[in-house]
Amino acid sequence: MKLLALETATEACSVALLSRDDAGELITVARRQHAPRQQTQLILPMVDAVLAEVGASLHDLDAIAYSCGPGAFTGVRIAAAVAQGLALGAELPVVAVSSLRALAQSAWRQRQVEVVAASLDARMQEIYLGLFRLDVDQRMQPLLPELACRPGQVPEAVAACWQQQTTASAEPAGAIGSGWATYADLLQVQLPVSDVLPDGAPDAADVAWLALPEVEAGRALAPELALPVYLRDDVWQKLPGR
Repeated sequence: MKLLALETATEACSVALLSRDDAGELITVARRQHAPRQQTQLILPMVDAVLAEVGASLHDLDAIAYSCGPGAFTGVRIAAAVAQGLALGAELPVVAVSSLRALAQSAWRQRQVEVVAASLDARMQEIYLGLFRLDVDQRMQPLLPELACRPGQVPEAVAACWQQQTTASAEPAGAIGSGWATYADLLQVQLPVSDVLPDGAPDAADVAWLALPEVEAGRALAPELALPVYLRDDVWQKLPGR
């Protein structure tokens, strides 16, 4: 089994190749670079690099996973477009993984926090927000649908869910992402946490880990369904060329 994963939803660009060896052990080969506005130039060479490291080609893959958003609008489109193009060329299925879910998975990988409020700065004085809890397979699962909102106006239902989850958990709650870097004071009032990783960003290695069950269960999708998720339907219309 070989699964390629792409992540470009923030200012970072990362690619990971997740595979099983003959003993069934998972092996990850990855490339990552903080590269604002350079994802288009970096992503395909990164793909070539991880494939070369394991001596594989696109046709040896079982699927391609990608971070579908939300995030920076151009970045979200890059990952979806590259995933779709590579998958169509190699006749591979795709798996879309939320960038907020991958962000929450990164918090678990770095700090072992099991309840996570993941947030990205959406600009225009808004954030993207998702609440997640670790399952028995060590994968983050959403507690509520992800949303875009004002950082000082988190919906009451979201705050109530967070309070319930953090009260019930014996483990400390964590927060991660640029939304917390920009609006920590406002968010702490509504979503109190004990551990914040403001510089955290989604990573392709976490995208691959989250996509793995979908691939192994045969739930990957046709490549033409590799689409971005914006959460704010009005903003894509303002992008260049629209």
